[in-house]
Amino acid sequence: MTTFSTAPSIVNSLGPIKGKRIKSTLLEDTSKLEKPWLKEKDPYARVAYLLTYAVAFLGVIASAVKCYLGYKGVLVINPANLCMVLDEEFNSDTNTVFGSGGNWFREVELGGYGNGEFEMTTASDNNSYVSNGYLYVTPTLTSDAIGMSNIFDGYTYNLTDCTYNLTNPESIPGGTNSTAFNPSAYYQACGAVSNSTAGTIIPPVQSARISTRYSASIRYGRVEVRAKLPRGYLWPAIWMLPVNNTYGPWPMSGEIDIMESRGNGRDYPDQGIDYVRGSLNWGPLSFINAVYKTFGWWTQRRTDYGEAFHTYALEWTDQFIRIYVDSRLQYMLQLTFSEPFFSRGDFPAVVENGTTPIVLENPWVNGTNATPFDQPFYLILSLAAGGTNGWFPDNAGNKPWLDGSNTAMMDFALAQNTWYQTWGSNGESQSFIIDYVKMWQLC
Repeated sequence: MTTFSTAPSIVNSLGPIKGKRIKSTLLEDTSKLEKPWLKEKDPYARVAYLLTYAVAFLGVIASAVKCYLGYKGVLVINPANLCMVLDEEFNSDTNTVFGSGGNWFREVELGGYGNGEFEMTTASDNNSYVSNGYLYVTPTLTSDAIGMSNIFDGYTYNLTDCTYNLTNPESIPGGTNSTAFNPSAYYQACGAVSNSTAGTIIPPVQSARISTRYSASIRYGRVEVRAKLPRGYLWPAIWMLPVNNTYGPWPMSGEIDIMESRGNGRDYPDQGIDYVRGSLNWGPLSFINAVYKTFGWWTQRRTDYGEAFHTYALEWTDQFIRIYVDSRLQYMLQLTFSEPFFSRGDFPAVVENGTTPIVLENPWVNGTNATPFDQPFYLILSLAAGGTNGWFPDNAGNKPWLDGSNTAMMDFALAQNTWYQTWGSNGESQSFIIDYVKMWQLC
């Protein structure tokens, strides 16, 4: 059976709403309302008002002054003061680029260039050539030319076109009569013998190193190189050396590195292909390099420098040097010559070469704040493979050799199946590809 509640409703239990409704002032004459703030104004209100706007105005002025001073403080070279000395678009053929009238000189050696590099550089069109308006510096396997077994034992490899020889004394600091001339190292740069017992091998990679040594150099000015970097255990570089070793052998006369990189992937733990570096090499003795005081880098956060072309640039005067990629805002190194380099180095008074103490003297004592970077420098484009100078740190990224090992190159060659796969298979990913090179002299 259905029943219904007879309880009174909530509304009825509360009873009727009682009380006087508040009248709205909007319905009255507002002139009758009291407005005490009109009769007596707060003296601090105007002060607060003026102070607020004064501070805002001063902030705008200060920001404008700071922006102006920042703009004026950026050291730049007036384009009107630059004279073109090299404009290379690579629109001609390989023979013209590297011929007797060409801008580029192929350096041919296999001695490691002082870095313990594992490649030999050649004059072969396999390793440096022009195609479709681009210059290609491409590494190849020595085993493809002489066979894998000959790399490790029983083979003599001589570079008949070696450019580091007695007919070219300019390649030796001070010439063949210099005390720096080492005949043993000299001839080792042009030939190698593989011997499994001695642990000596033929360099397992062939590549190229080309320069403007005999065609173009600048003493202050600007350099632009638009390039795409290679992949793998490779070391691409855009750099400069002095035409004359005015202040002594390397690094006493300086070295300018516009771009260096490692072709290792983005997962490489010590700055791979998503990083590029710029630096100055300098020091008062052949075994002292203060590069750690003058270097820097830039990185790509979502891509790398092997996926597209980028412009690597140098701006250089007697007042400053700037090295950047694509934009001045993306600088790797920006250095003002505000003090002499010997003072900048903060070198000790006495150093040791082995167990022999040497009183350190300033090789740039008669120079300027820009010395040793106050002489003509020429441009180099190179692609190295490996090395024992520390560019590829030990124990980083499954590195297949140790820098201090007597068999470092052999260990690298034995791991060929591993590192060769990182070069890619499309024929171009391992190539250092250059779109153009431009050099201006400050005039």
